[in-house]
Amino acid sequence: MRLGALGFGRRGYDAEVEAARKRFDRALRDHARDEKKRVEKLEKSRAQHEERNHEEATRIEIWNTDLEQRRSAYQDRDVEAVEWFADQVLAASVYPHGFPKAHQVSYQADTGDLLVEIDLPLEDVVPAARAYRYVKTRDEITPVPRQDKERKELYASVLAQTALRTVYEFFAADTEGVVQSIALNGHVATIDRATGRDVHPCLITLQTDRDEFKQLVLTQVDPRACLKRLRSLISPNPYELEPVRPLVTFDLSKFRLMDSLDVVAGLDSRPVLMDLTPTEFEHLIRQLFEAIGLDSVNTQPSKDEGVDAVAMNTDPVMKGLCIIQAKRTKNVVPFETVSALAGVVEHKRAAKGILVTTSWFGRASEAFANEHGRLELLDGANLVHLFKEHMNLDVIPGPIPPKRRLQ
Repeated sequence: MRLGALGFGRRGYDAEVEAARKRFDRALRDHARDEKKRVEKLEKSRAQHEERNHEEATRIEIWNTDLEQRRSAYQDRDVEAVEWFADQVLAASVYPHGFPKAHQVSYQADTGDLLVEIDLPLEDVVPAARAYRYVKTRDEITPVPRQDKERKELYASVLAQTALRTVYEFFAADTEGVVQSIALNGHVATIDRATGRDVHPCLITLQTDRDEFKQLVLTQVDPRACLKRLRSLISPNPYELEPVRPLVTFDLSKFRLMDSLDVVAGLDSRPVLMDLTPTEFEHLIRQLFEAIGLDSVNTQPSKDEGVDAVAMNTDPVMKGLCIIQAKRTKNVVPFETVSALAGVVEHKRAAKGILVTTSWFGRASEAFANEHGRLELLDGANLVHLFKEHMNLDVIPGPIPPKRRLQ
């Protein structure tokens, strides 16, 4: 007798159908759940995408609006806009690896004159080897030294080419004719071999106007002869860093300045710096830097952007513009104050930032200043020595800093 006749086959079949139906229902539920998650994820991704598109469209709109405003301001000879444009020209200029990029610019709207200071490469930009020779007997490659005369001539030519190229790039980029003339000073940042101190001698200085420069066929000129034809001074011995005096130097007109105050005249024989008002202290610091030998002026206190005074060293061998900030305080100068000064130095394209205080600085601030390279921190103890040396004043700065633990 067959098992199907007793109903066993039917029951087995029904069980399989029921199990399959349960699996199907479970698969439908899983699919519905997964589909819901997929739709939610898709909607979330779509919302994020639309948000990013909106943010990007807003950013582009702001950028284009700002660019159009800059262009309009540039056409109107706005000083900040023209100097921003000049910075972009220099930043976009491509040079071989190792060429310095440091620079600063200043524009005079009434005359259309642009002053540009750039850092030039050092003499090691010219390879010491003229060629390389394979010596078969020793199975080695040896350099063929370049003669000193050739190295010096090539170095002088590199400096001349760099100066001419910089002027060309400005005039070529200025399609609006906003810049009528360019004065360029080319410096090198190096160390004086005799003193071990940082120096910044000017090796090339030139001045030319647009019409004069347009007559040059730069692809056919001898760079050094071309510079001599222009209003220029060239170091007679650039390889030895022999400086020349710049034809035009930076002025202080871009800063909001105030009349000077003679604080020294009202001081007693041993003044306490903390007894001075903040304004008196700032003017006294300005007088100190004047006594040191810098042309210094104070800025308006409500609009100084972290600048209490500016100073200019007119010595052609040393760097020029200095940002000075004076802090009359009894407490340690916060690290944030030091880092903020670094930002002002970059924004103002200054050669150095000097932070002067009646108190002291922390280790982090000193380490940051050393690493930055263009910041100098003068605490109360330094002020005592500087006032005595340069102004014959015995000053009392502020409280004595706490002793530091030995690391």
